Amino acid sequence: MCGIIGIVGTTEVASALYDGLTVLQHRGQDAAGIATVDGARLRLHRGNGLVRDVFNQKAMSQLHGRIGIGHCRYPTAGSEGAEEAQPFYVNSPYGIAIAHNGNLVNTEELRRQMFEDDRRHINTDSDSEILLNVLAHELQIQERMALTPDHIFKAVAAVHARARGGYACVSLLLGYGVLAFRDPNGIRPLVLGERVTDEGHEYAVASESVALDVLGFKRMRDVAPGEAVFITNDGQLHTRHCADGAVHAPCIFEYVYLARPDSMIENVSVYKARLRMGQRLAEKIMRECPDHGIDAVIPIPDTARTAASSLAEALGVPFREGFVKNRYVGRTFIMPGQGDRVKSVRRKLNAIDLEFRNKTVLLVDDSIVRGTTSRQIIQMARDAGAKKVYFASAAPPVRYPNVYGIDMPSVTELVAAGRTDKEVEQVLGADWLIYQDLDDLVWAVQDGNEELTQFDSSCFNGEYVTGLDEHYLKQIELLRSDDAKAARRDV
Repeated sequence: MCGIIGIVGTTEVASALYDGLTVLQHRGQDAAGIATVDGARLRLHRGNGLVRDVFNQKAMSQLHGRIGIGHCRYPTAGSEGAEEAQPFYVNSPYGIAIAHNGNLVNTEELRRQMFEDDRRHINTDSDSEILLNVLAHELQIQERMALTPDHIFKAVAAVHARARGGYACVSLLLGYGVLAFRDPNGIRPLVLGERVTDEGHEYAVASESVALDVLGFKRMRDVAPGEAVFITNDGQLHTRHCADGAVHAPCIFEYVYLARPDSMIENVSVYKARLRMGQRLAEKIMRECPDHGIDAVIPIPDTARTAASSLAEALGVPFREGFVKNRYVGRTFIMPGQGDRVKSVRRKLNAIDLEFRNKTVLLVDDSIVRGTTSRQIIQMARDAGAKKVYFASAAPPVRYPNVYGIDMPSVTELVAAGRTDKEVEQVLGADWLIYQDLDDLVWAVQDGNEELTQFDSSCFNGEYVTGLDEHYLKQIELLRSDDAKAARRDV
């Protein structure tokens, strides 16, 4: 879960890339970077922190060029240090920079191939650097003197044949233009837009359509699964499907939590999908407990607000804002350690006592992952005077790790793993816990685009669309647990 953007413009693009990254900041708050092409030179600035902290006036003034890419990083396993800030760059062939959203599941195999067959050295633990070098190798074995779009698309097809996982990428090819491509299953999102100015046509690709909106680009369409988009230096757009036969299975968690509600993904409004999640959840509540006695529906800000509003409307119960959010604390789901998450909840939220006192309240969140935050929020509601605290999740129980770019923890740290709903209810300290059914979640998204027949719902059902190597889940558990991350930070 990172944010990526690329622009081929007719004027300087650094400020547009910066603005695009600020509206993709929700996708990654750990690091940020921008690379631009200034004649024959690559200009690159990156570092740890929020977009606004990484780029000061001096840094921006040096990012010359009308072609560029940007990235904001969400810290997945193996990509947590300053040296893993993106874009990555390799000078051979031509000079290539890449920004990557997602995760590969055959990194060890590719790392070995890079060393033994391709004679390339990988300097970090990031799979993004591996992907960059796979692309560089496949471009290098094409015609070396003058790349054509056909050469580039053949290289991307070879990348798809070698790499497995969920990935959306945007890259700079010095002297040629911007290349963007999406994994054959379309797990991670990527959207294409255009803008017409007095100087001519401009094109952009981004993780979410909201980045195009803020920059005045018209959303053309989603980049198709397995498709590559190449925009030349002079603004010519070329596209080709470079992988066929894979099942189209976009990540359903994008609609639950990751994406902004004002984005369109796969021609589905994230906002409307969340409204439908709330409607279906209300129907389940009425089936299971028609005499629920709920006095108020209260969202956990901000992602759950949309689903909570439609749920309250369907139940005929008042919708109330019971928590005030501190806008200057990051998303707790993304924070690197359990200690940080625990400390941040009280800093992030404060209860409005009047909305809880002597009431039976239904708290609504988008999902429950570790349960740490949910448990604290339920206790906050009780401390504010709630008579009873019910808790609803707009998503089903998260019982399996996500391996396609969302750093969900090891299975031992998922509160629903190995537990019944009733047992999770007891762990959280709720008077009643209700989860969305997976079929209802699928309907809520699919109703916006009936051509979507399958989703990556692996964190809910344990079914991994790309398949996994035998030891991969054990390997990522060693990397993703909070203890493992703490040990790496202490080194």
